[in-house]
Formats: sequence, structure tokens, C-alpha cells
Amino acid sequence: MYAALTFVSFLLLGLNFPKAKGMCYLTEQHCVCSLSDMRTFFTCLPATTYELRGGNLSQFAGFSRTELDANEIAFLEALLVSKLIFTDLIVPEVSLPVALKVVSYTPLVSELEFVNCTFLKSADQLGIDGYDLKVSSLRFHKVTAAPLDDRLDISSLQNWLEILENLTVTESQVTSIPCKISTVLRALHLLDLSGNHFQDQTLETSFCKGAFSQLQVLKLHGNNLRSYETVCQILAHLNRLTHLDLSQNDFLPGPPFSSCSWPQSLRVFNLSSTGLEHMDRALPPNIEVLDLSANRIFILDLSIPGLKELYLSNNRLSTILSIKNLPGLEVLSIDQNQLSQLPTKDLLHWKHLKSLRAGLNPYNCSCKQTIREIQGLATHKALLPDWPHDYICRSPPDYQDYLLDEVPLSLLQCNKAAVVRQGSIVCLLMCLHLVLGLVSLPAYRSLFIVL
Repeated sequence: MYAALTFVSFLLLGLNFPKAKGMCYLTEQHCVCSLSDMRTFFTCLPATTYELRGGNLSQFAGFSRTELDANEIAFLEALLVSKLIFTDLIVPEVSLPVALKVVSYTPLVSELEFVNCTFLKSADQLGIDGYDLKVSSLRFHKVTAAPLDDRLDISSLQNWLEILENLTVTESQVTSIPCKISTVLRALHLLDLSGNHFQDQTLETSFCKGAFSQLQVLKLHGNNLRSYETVCQILAHLNRLTHLDLSQNDFLPGPPFSSCSWPQSLRVFNLSSTGLEHMDRALPPNIEVLDLSANRIFILDLSIPGLKELYLSNNRLSTILSIKNLPGLEVLSIDQNQLSQLPTKDLLHWKHLKSLRAGLNPYNCSCKQTIREIQGLATHKALLPDWPHDYICRSPPDYQDYLLDEVPLSLLQCNKAAVVRQGSIVCLLMCLHLVLGLVSLPAYRSLFIVL
């Protein structure tokens, strides 16, 4: 996948390539060149980021010289560039050896990015000599390439892969990472595989025994994962993992309170847009940030003493969750749910609460006291960052679509019947959920049959 480096480096340096038409331009420390011309490359000399955009590098496929003379090496070593970006290119694999050779002579290059590139397969076997590469961050976004599983000799790149710290491969139709590569990436701290086609089985192959032993951040956003419990079992050995993103994977219903144990090192856990209706799955015991937004959750009971941030936006909750089980909560987002009122006295018992988002709920504006309590919350500095524009009355009809701070409080008479009726519905739902849970237990099931 590094084939672009051959042409880009030599094009940027103007070394023995045919002359063409085009231009380079410099913006602060970022220099952008079109493939069609490198004659203005010297504009880029002060830059720390070089970007090559647009074109087909196949026209240079015949260029295969890998030996550089002393002047060329000295020029490469003197460059200030630390990041190379290749965008919208068609790249033949045949130039891979010379590309790596050139990069090995640029001592400050630590980041490589390929965006919307197509790599053309040139041989059944891809031979690469070992070079002293210092690149620690590698990113591919929307790239197309032939699989390297059986064509690449990993041993020749092992010294470099063992020091790679960040790897991003997003929206590139990747289905798995060969185990022989996963186990070599021993220093990898961040792995972003978002927007690909990983499934439960291929994830297990990719995270084989000994794989990614130092991994701290893993992003699997937007893949084809289905079993929450299977993913938990696969990743359980990552004992340094602190950040896990499983958002936009459509998990199927599974057994409640499974025995699977997530890594105790996990602190940030993203389960947004995963189709959850109940949060009765095993959660990491030490998480500090939990994102459950954009699901279908209507009842939630969490007990995580160390939790600091909880995101529940765009669910179906009609009541605030229990406070006593989340004593350290600092940030709560519960906007776009089904709340008709806020239990302000309970909320103020969260002594560490700094931010509460509760807008875009169907508030009942029948009671003067209800509105005054919410207005009282807004007086606490920064507690309601979405106040007042997202706090809108749904009922009664006379004040529908009013902002809460625009309702004429002097004209209100509390409609207790409406409030009680809504509270009764919430209680009924919670009791029904409890009864159904009891009926599922063998002892209680037999009792109900007898009755």
C-alpha cells in the first residue's frame, strides 16, 4: 500500500521524472501539489506536511531505480517534512521498494496518509526489502487494494511494524486483519477500523491470541458486528484497552447479564446507535464515560459508582434514572427522550453534576411549579447549556410549542390529574418490566402456571 511513495517522493524532489504542467501552493506549513507538475516544488521546502493530489502514477511505473546518490540522500535528510498525504491517486504496487527506500532517508517523516487511493496489483508475490522506517502513524481512508495475505513477506517489515503506534484503516471494505500481522503490531496504541465489513467471526481471527498486546484505543464504529457477548469475549484479553467504540453496529438481543467480562482497564465505552432497548448487558466495571445515545432504551437502571459522563440522547426514556447508583456523575445528556418534567430536587443531589442536557423533550407545561423548577436549574451556571431554546411545551394545547421561559406562569393552574396519569403510566411500565423478568425465572414460572 505504500506504492505511492515512490512516485510522490521523486516527483516532489524532481529526481529524473519527465517534466509536466501544474503547480504547488503553500498554506502555512501544509504544501499541496498536483501530480501534473513538480517544477514549483521548491515552494514546499519550508513545509512540514506535503500532500500530492490527483492523477495516475502508472505512467511512472517504469521508474524503478532504488539507489540514490550522495546529493539526493543529503537533500532528503535535510527536508523538514514530517507528514506525507496522498489523495485521489491510482498507484501501481511495482514502485513499492523504491518508495520505502526514499522514505527511509527522510528522518522526520512520522505520519503517512492515503485518502481515496487505488493500489494496482502488479505481481503475485510482493517483495520488499527491510528499510529503516521511522513512521509511527499510518492512515488509509477509502482505499482499494488487492489482499496482501499470501503475497507479502511480513518478516522484511517486522522491525518497522513492531514500532508502529497508530493505524487507521477506515471505509476501505476491509473484512479482517491476518493474525500474522496482528501479532507483530506489538507497539500499536490506536487502531481505527471504522466503516468496514468486520463480522464476529472475522473479528475473532483478527484479534487472535497475542494480537495488539499494547492496544489502548479501538474503534469498530459502523461494521457488521451482531453479538455483543461474542465481541466481549474476543476483546477480553486486551488488558490495556481504555477506549472502545462499538457504535453503529446493530447488535441482536442476547442473554441478560452475561458472564463475559470486559477489560477492567476500559474507561470510555461507546454503544450509541446499536439498537439497544434494554441495557441489561454486562458493562465494564470501571468506565467513566458511557455513550448509549440513539438507541431505543425506555427503562434504564445503572450502578456504576465511577461513572462521570453518561450520554442518553435520542432514546425513549420517560423518567430520570436512579441517582444513588451514580454518585460521581458530572455530565448527563438526556435530550430527545420522552420526559414530561424534570425531578429537579433529585438532580441537585448529584453534587458533581456540571452539565445537563434535557432539551427537546415533550414537556408538560400545566404546572407553574414544574416550570419554575426547571427555570431554577437553568440559574445554575452552565448546568443547562441548551436552555432555553430546546425546552418546548408539548402540552397543554394552549401552550404547545411555547418555550418554557415564555409561558405566562400567572395564568397556570396545575393539572394534577394529567401529571398523576403520566406518572402512573411510567410506574405501570416499570412494574410490567419487573413482572416479565420474574416470570422468566423457572421458580416463578411454575407459580404462575399453578395460579
